[in-house]
Formats: sequence, structure tokens, C-alpha cells
Amino acid sequence: MRPRSGTLVVDISGEKAEHYEGVYQCTARNEHGTAVSNNIVIRQSRSPLWSKERNEPIVVQEGVSLVLQCRPPAGLPPPIIFWMDNNFQRLPQSSRVSQALNGDLYFSNVLKEDSRNDYICYARFPHTQTIQQKQPITVRVLNLDAINETMAAFYNDTDLFSEAPVDERKPTFLIPSGPSSSKMVLRGQVLEMECIAEGLPTPEISWTKVSGDLPAKRTSFLHYQKTLRIVNVSESDSGDYRCTARNRLGSVHHTIRVAVKAAPYWISGPPRNLVLAPRETGLLICRASGTPKPTITWAMNGIPIENSPKDLSRKVEDDTVMFTDVQTGSSAVYQCNVSNEYGYLLSNAFVNVLSEPPRVLTQANKVYQVIRNHRALIDCSSFGSPIPKITWFKESRSSTLDGDPYILHDNGTLEVHVAQARNSGKYTCVARNTLGIYENHVYLEVKEPTRILKQPEYKVVQRGRSVEFECKVKHDPSLIPTMTWLKDNGELPDDERFIVDSDSLTIADVIENDEGVYTCIMNTSLDHDSASAELTVVEATPTPAVAYDRPDAPTDLELTDQRERSVQLTWTPGDEHNSPIQKFLIQYEDSLHHRGHWHNLTEVPGTKTTARLKLSPFIHYTFRVLALNAVGLSHPSFPSRMYKTNAAAPDENPTGVEGYGTEHDNLVITWKPLSGLQSNGPGLQYKVMWRQKEVDKEWTSVTVANVSKFVVSGTPTFVPYELKVQAVNEHGTGPEPAIAHGHSGEDLPVAAPDNVQVLVLNSSLAEVHWDPLPAKAIRGHLKGYKVYYWRERSLHKHNPHHVEKQILTFSGNHSHGMLPGLHPFSLYSFNIRVYNGKGEGPPSPSQQFETPEGVPGIPSSLIITNPNLDSLTLEWAPPHDRNGRLTGYTLKYQPVNNSNELGPVKEVALPANETSVTLLNLKYSTRYKFYLNAKTVRGAGPAISQEAVTIMDEALIPIDVDVGTAVASRQVDIATQGWFIGLMCAIALLILILLIICFIQRNKGGKYPVKEKEDAHTDPEFQPMKDDDCTFGEYSDNEDHKPLKGSRTPSNGTVKRDDSDDSLVDYGEGGDGQFNEDGSFIGQYSGKSASRETAEGHESSEAPSPINAMNSLNSFV
Repeated sequence: MRPRSGTLVVDISGEKAEHYEGVYQCTARNEHGTAVSNNIVIRQSRSPLWSKERNEPIVVQEGVSLVLQCRPPAGLPPPIIFWMDNNFQRLPQSSRVSQALNGDLYFSNVLKEDSRNDYICYARFPHTQTIQQKQPITVRVLNLDAINETMAAFYNDTDLFSEAPVDERKPTFLIPSGPSSSKMVLRGQVLEMECIAEGLPTPEISWTKVSGDLPAKRTSFLHYQKTLRIVNVSESDSGDYRCTARNRLGSVHHTIRVAVKAAPYWISGPPRNLVLAPRETGLLICRASGTPKPTITWAMNGIPIENSPKDLSRKVEDDTVMFTDVQTGSSAVYQCNVSNEYGYLLSNAFVNVLSEPPRVLTQANKVYQVIRNHRALIDCSSFGSPIPKITWFKESRSSTLDGDPYILHDNGTLEVHVAQARNSGKYTCVARNTLGIYENHVYLEVKEPTRILKQPEYKVVQRGRSVEFECKVKHDPSLIPTMTWLKDNGELPDDERFIVDSDSLTIADVIENDEGVYTCIMNTSLDHDSASAELTVVEATPTPAVAYDRPDAPTDLELTDQRERSVQLTWTPGDEHNSPIQKFLIQYEDSLHHRGHWHNLTEVPGTKTTARLKLSPFIHYTFRVLALNAVGLSHPSFPSRMYKTNAAAPDENPTGVEGYGTEHDNLVITWKPLSGLQSNGPGLQYKVMWRQKEVDKEWTSVTVANVSKFVVSGTPTFVPYELKVQAVNEHGTGPEPAIAHGHSGEDLPVAAPDNVQVLVLNSSLAEVHWDPLPAKAIRGHLKGYKVYYWRERSLHKHNPHHVEKQILTFSGNHSHGMLPGLHPFSLYSFNIRVYNGKGEGPPSPSQQFETPEGVPGIPSSLIITNPNLDSLTLEWAPPHDRNGRLTGYTLKYQPVNNSNELGPVKEVALPANETSVTLLNLKYSTRYKFYLNAKTVRGAGPAISQEAVTIMDEALIPIDVDVGTAVASRQVDIATQGWFIGLMCAIALLILILLIICFIQRNKGGKYPVKEKEDAHTDPEFQPMKDDDCTFGEYSDNEDHKPLKGSRTPSNGTVKRDDSDDSLVDYGEGGDGQFNEDGSFIGQYSGKSASRETAEGHESSEAPSPINAMNSLNSFV
């Protein structure tokens, strides 16, 4: 324990910190009582290591959802989770990929670019400042379509991965699970709810509150709308919240029911210390709330109050301790403990039973200074038991100061609302109780305000000359003034050309940079005043320029021809300073209502020096005049003498009178009150009158103070009223007011529309009719009618139930409406409600109707199976939306040539119970386009199309699926395209020409036996290429003995001839490959030479062979 302190210091340098974990409480005692602190919980922070684990690679198909779990070790406090890569860069997140609140990484659908081997989850423990790392996770995303196409070339078109690619799908929730869940949050904490969905395309998340609106100022959306966050939760935030995941295939909802609980919290603050005198009465109140309702227990000096010594002057009732007729020695510290299952509040309150004569704590003989016409506050802070009563006296103490212009506050402070010179003097504060009396003297000094009498004037000066601004000030002689000059609201430049005197500023040798606005500020310890003027610098001219300036202030103001509502004002204009006066502005001050504020009254042309002024009653007028020329306004003239108009009855009544109801049994009458000038006299009030229209003949009236509304209670529900509001003052009433109209408060309608009928127009449109409700049943302003309708179920047994209410709103002048967008062949229910400004009435009895059959939707799928040379099988699934009873299918097909021209159409009618058909007698190696649609009694629906090609010795290749009748995009086999066949023929022809040229060049070089050539080049792998004979057989590499990929070379090295293969035999004189008489090419280039097969095996490059050349090209195609 630190000396002279309550601080407990624990040295844990030599021991384990966990030995000191626990709950601590501090107790403070003296002779007056015992106080206790709140519980202090001490726990050691922990950052455990991640358990060793081996993460196997995750292999997923493109388009599916994926969750990478983090599952960090539990720490104290819990760690902060984030995902990074090997380079310590945060992994990008989006609406498709995001981190959940539990730290797991969610993929709504995976893409090829999600493949990587460094998904690493990090856990940062903030208290210990350590970071733990999970073993990296490897994710491989496979695109099965691409793998099948690539591998088919190697394995004779075998589909190695028969699993179908992932189709687009409507959203489903990954978290939370199920259609609904619940969540509890404490008042004042942060509520976080999340919904993460999977689907393809990536779903978008939206949030709504079922039972109200989201609190806009406290709500935010995180993690790409997947997390809803509400801060500073209150009880009003409880209710059902709905998150919706939506993509173009559909939507899914999840409802989260939020319950808001509350740890105890103070309603009016903790109990306050209580000072009581002997035999006094007092209350100690501990008022708190919480959910569930907390329990309140009391203790005295740390001991439960039921175990404390009995005290007849003390009585405990729930949250209040009542003290009656207390005695000396009963002082104690009381503890109030408010607790429920979510927390507790503990507060100490000292009840001090004390007998103490009064003392005034304010400094004696303190001097208060205030500016005239400002508010003055004089303190008298006191202490005593019983609490002293404060009274104030001035000077002779002839009477207490408790009326106008003085205001006595509860804390003993005396206020003078508008201080005047006569309020200066000595004030005495007297504090008294039953044990004594105490006096304290203070002084109030009311000072004159600081005012600038002569303001600086606008100056135009030539460059190089001097200029002087005057600023003459009047101030209270007892206050020390300080003059400050500013240039453009900043300090004056630090330049010796600027000379500041007590009432002027002189600038010598003026330059262009001296232009600007100069302000003089006169400060005292109590107030200040300021004025500004502009300086313009012009170039020096040999001839003196005409000086233009603002006019001088008008003088000699005189009031003549004084009447009740007008007066004649005359004045003498000041010097124009070479710029004619354009107009005069007349202003007035009302020293009775707005002392110190000048208001514009009227303007007169500059050629006039007199004006007839219209006046209002009950105003103390003072006038002044300003002159305006092209340079600017003059200074105001000196004020005229005061002219007081007599009070009178109001000339006008309030405007904007309205009547409406805020409850079903009241009428709120509002109006725009009159201004002070419009009141015409003291004691302004309003006479509010009302009567029920066409029922009451007499007006009910009440006179209210100067307010802007009045509430009439106990009115019938929604009846019309006539209203009047008349201004009244002490001198009479205003003119007869105009009648305004209003209604009392609305209530919910009590009836539903009658004679409700429905007429089904077609399979997707129905018309509903109803009779309008009488006004008596509506009980408010008719806003309209709402038709609630919903699809109960489809009339087809294969379609699921679908109950989702829809609402159409019609204005009040309608008695019928259309219900569009209905599903054919379905059972619907509906009812109608009327609504007014208060809300909706009861629903009409629900009725049902059936929609007739419509054309069916598109078949769900169309696939081609069991291909043969001249036949194929089509399989399909019925439409998802049958919209009636299917009567059959229509299949149309036609051939498509290489230029995408369509051939003749053949049509096949199929029964409704068939889902496949086999077409015979088709042409091989021909592309066909197929169209299939379903039919009901109402007609045929849209068609689904498919294309396929029959290729000899090849499987049928489905091309594409097209919805509707638009021409489908085709995925074409390149080997059947004319341009590709022509290109391959051109390449083969070029190779053949090149070979012939080489043969001719070799024949020109002379004859030599093959044996000599073999002896000269023993190692064919290191034979250089000869430029003179262009032989291809002399180049080889280590891979020449291997057959090229995609070639049809048998394992024995010979070339098997196909109908489509070319051979040198076709271009020679015989079938043995000999090209001349001496046989110099025999065995060297022949594919049948047994000696070459024995000696060199597969090492011959065989380049001159067109067959091998073509095989090599095929391997790259």
C-alpha cells in the first residue's frame, strides 16, 4: 500500500502473475463511516500458441462455395483475426470473398484466380502484442470443362471428368443456418449481425427491420453489406431483423430476432450525499432500471442494512431510505447495490447529520464590474446546517431585494437583468438559520460602454504620399483602454512607415501593398468596440485628382407634425464630397423592446430632406439618417429625440390558423404569433375560439398567454371544426378574425369495404371491385384502399406452395383496381382494407379466385444422348412453370451448313408424358439445330434450342443452348472448317515442293553409294547440316526416336498409311520408294529399309517424309 494513499501496488517480478488473479475491493474508513469500491477483477492476459496441424490442399470445382476455417487458440482478451499471404499483404476481400465475425474466410463462389498456396490466418493478441500464425492453406480451383477439352486430344476424346460443371444457382445462406435465429445484446453495447450467402452469380445482401426502421444515425454496414452494426443499443432496437440474399435467379431470407437486455443503469443519477440538521427529514434515493428488473439492496458502512444497528429515524422502502427526525451521531455512509444477472451498480452516499451555523463562502468586499445594459450576477455562496436562507440588501437595508429589476436564484446569486448606473453600490448578503446569522458585503460597479465616436473613413491616396486613419473612442474613465490596429484581419506589417498613436494610424510613403481594410479595435477589461475602413492606392498624377468620398452624416434631425400613428422627420444633408447623394436611409431604435438595435424604416430619394414616417403603437422611437452616394454609405447622423407612441388595441390577428388532431380525442389549434411591433401594447394574449361545424351555434373560447398553440381535449373523433384566433392586449381586442377550418384527431377505420367482387380477365390479370365506405366508418382523412393478395398454390400438383403477400394501393376515389402479374393456373386469396392518416382498418373477408391456364414456360433442359452415325436421342425435362395441364410437345429441327444457312424444317409432335425421343435417318457429319417447346390448351410456350453435329467415327458434339428463338452462338469444330482445310493443303503443297527441289539439287551433285555416306557419318546425332544439298535427314536430336504427340506412327517405326495420308510413293514411279537408277536414296529415305531399322532403329529423323511432316503438324494443332 502506498503511504498516504489508497493505491495497492503488487510487485510480480519474482512470482507468477496468475497467483494474483482474483476479485479485489477497496474499503475506506474514518470516524464518520465506511465507503467501499466496486469489485476490481484482475486476470492475466494469455496468448497461447496455435496447435500443430497439417493442412491438406483443398481442391474444389470452380463456382462452388468454400469456407476456410481459422479457429485460433482462445486468448485473453480474444485475438483480432486477419488473413494475409506469404508477403504479409492482406488478402483482397469483396462481396464474393469476405471474413466472418468468427474469423473464417467465406467464398460465395470460387474462381480460377482463387487458386494459391498461401492463405494464412493470423491472430493478434493486443494485450501481449504478439501475433500467432496458422499453417498456410492451399486452395486449387479446377475448371472441369477446360480439363476435358485438353485431355480429350491425348486419350481419344474420352471424357475423364464426367461430373457436370457447376450451374448458376439461387442464393443459400452459409451462416446463419435455418430460416431464423435469435440474438441477445445488452443495452449500450454494439449489436453485430451477419449473413453470408453462397450462390452464382454472387448474391447481394440487404437488411431491413421487420417491425420498424433501422436507426439511421447509429447504423452502419460492414463487410460488403454482410454485417449490420448498431452502436449504443437501446430497448427500441429489439425486434426482428431480416437479411435478404438476392441474385438474378432468386432470393432467400433469414430472420434474426434480437432481444435487448440491460445491466442496471441510473435513471436520475446515483444517490447524492445528504446533509441534515438534527430533527430534520430527508430522502436517499437510489433509482435505477434494467432488463430484467434489478434488485436493490442497501448497506450501511459496508454492512447489510438489515444487520446494522436499528435506527428508528430510518426506514427503507425499496429504492428509497427515508430519514425522519434524525439525531446527532446518526452520520454514516450508505451503499446502494443495484444488480441483475448482467451486472451491478454500487454507489456510496454520505448522510451527514450536522449542526452548523451559517457561513458565507464568497470573498468579502469583492468588487463586481459590469457594462451598462448588460446582465450582472452577484454571488453569495453559503454553507450551514440547516441550510441557510439568503436575503439581499442594498446600501441602507431598507428592504430586501426580491423584485424587479432583481432576481434571486436558489443558490443565493442575485441577478440584475439590465444593469444601470443607479444599480451601482454596496450590497449585503445575509445568510441565516436556526443556529445563527452571517453577513457578507460586496460591491457592484456599472461602467459606461466603450464606443467609437469617430470611425476611420475610406481613403484614396496616391502612391508615395501619406495617409491617416482616425479612430476616436469614448470609454469609461475608470477602465484602461488598449487600442489595436489590424490590416485585413491580421497584424500590421512590421514596418516603421506605420505609426500608431492613441487615436490614429498614419502610413507614410504609401505603396501598392498597403491597400486593404484597416480595423481599429478598442479593448477594455470588460468590453470592446471596432470599426473598419478601406485604403485604395492610385498612381501619382501631375494634376490633382478629384477626391471622391462617402458623404458626411446628415445633421439637425427634427420631428414635426406629430400624430398618433405618424410623424414628420426633417434633416440637413452633409457634404457630398464630389459624388451626388442617391438616397437617404432612415433607421429607428425601439428603446422599449430592443434597446441598442437599429432597424431600417424607409428610404427617400437623395433630393428630399423630409419624410412622413408611419408609426406603430407602443414604441419608443429614436430616428437617425444615413446618406448614400456612389462611394458608399455615410456615418449615421446623431439620433433624434425620442418619440413615444401610445399603446392601442392590436391592428391585426395571428395568421396561419390551423386545426388538426394528434390523438383521436383532441384538437390542436396552432397559429403564427404576432411580433413585438404588431402587439401594439403590453399584455399580449390570444383569444382562441372553436365550435363543431354544423352542430354548435355558440363559440367556445379561452384566452391564452403569448403562445402559438392550444390543445382542446375530449373532442369526438374526426369531426370538422370552425376556428378563430383573436389578438388581445391591455387596450382591447383586435379586429374580428377570419374563420379557419380543421378536424379533430383521426382514429383507425372501424369497417372493411363491402360487396367485394373479383373478375378474372385472363391468366395473369384480375379486376377487384368494392363499395366505398361511408365517412363515419373511415374516421379520418381517406387516404385510399389497400388490396392484399397472395398466391396460395398452383393448381398443378407438381408446383410448390407459394405464399408471399403483395400489396396494391389505390387512391380514395377508386372503387376498383387491377391485379397484374398473376401466375396462370393458380389459386389466389385477397382482402381489402381502407386506410386513413392514422392507419389501416380491418380486412374484408378473404376471398379466393383461380386464374385460367396460360402458355407454359420454357422446358427446363434439353440434352443430346446416345449418338450414332445417323441417329441421336433428345432428352428433356418439363417446364418449371407449367401454367396449366401440358397437352404435348413440339420438336422442330433443321440442318445448318458451314455458312450458317438453315435448311428445311421438320416438325414432330410428341405426347405430354414423353421426356425423350430418338431421331433416325439423320445425315452424318451434319450440324442440326433443334427447337423444343411445351403446349397447353392455351397454346405453345417459348422454345429451348440445342445444336449438335454428327461426325463420322466421332461422337456428337453439343454446341450450345439458346433460350427463345434468337440464333445461338456456335462452338464449332475447327477441323471441319473450309479455311482450315485449305490452309493445311497449302502447307502440305509447300512441303512437297520443297522436297522436290532438294531431290533435284541432290541429283545434280553426282552419284555415291550409301555405304560411303554411312562410313563418313558414323554418328547421325552429330551430323552438321549441309547448305549445298538441303538434306533434312542429317539433323537429329535426342528425341527423334520418339513418336510425335498426336501422330499415328506405330511402335516399330514404320508409317501406316491411311486414306488421308500422303506418301512419296504416290509421287514416284513405284511403290518401293526408289527415285533413281543407282538407288542412292534407297534405304536412306525409304520407310521400308530393313537395314536402317536394324542399324539406327528410331534415330532417323524421317524429315523428308510428307507423312511425318503432316504428323508433326497434327501434334501442334
